[in-house]
Amino acid sequence: MRHVVLHALADGLAPAEVYRRISDFRRYPDYSDTFREVRVEPPLPDGSTVSDWTVEFRGGLMRWRERDTYAPETYSLTFEQLSGDFQTFEGSWRCESRDGGTLVVFTAAFDLGIPSLAEILDPVAESTVRDNIARVLRGLADAEVIDDDHAAAARS
Repeated sequence: MRHVVLHALADGLAPAEVYRRISDFRRYPDYSDTFREVRVEPPLPDGSTVSDWTVEFRGGLMRWRERDTYAPETYSLTFEQLSGDFQTFEGSWRCESRDGGTLVVFTAAFDLGIPSLAEILDPVAESTVRDNIARVLRGLADAEVIDDDHAAAARS
């Protein structure tokens, strides 16, 4: 399974505000053309939501449905694919106070489920995830990635 870890810093914004913005999945297509559509269903009784995603990938579209579980008390959320084009796709977002701003930590683990093409497709998918998350963070919170390559290497 492939892992992505990305750290970004949003200067001058409190963790609660950055968390609120990150949790607004419907706005992601406003900040990256790769996100074609994100639909979020009304909250379930436990407060989680189910969302449907359509994203451009290698000249085609990837689609999946995920469950999003929110923890506003810790400014974190997790997601897990319920169905779709990945064999596995799960991860988390976390917002922490840092130097008058907010450190955002995004993690994801995925498996495209195509072992014969994993060597070719997995690095492309990883790069796409990194680039798209960085664009969304810049757009939503004016956050800049500070050490995604180092963080990924440290957690591998």
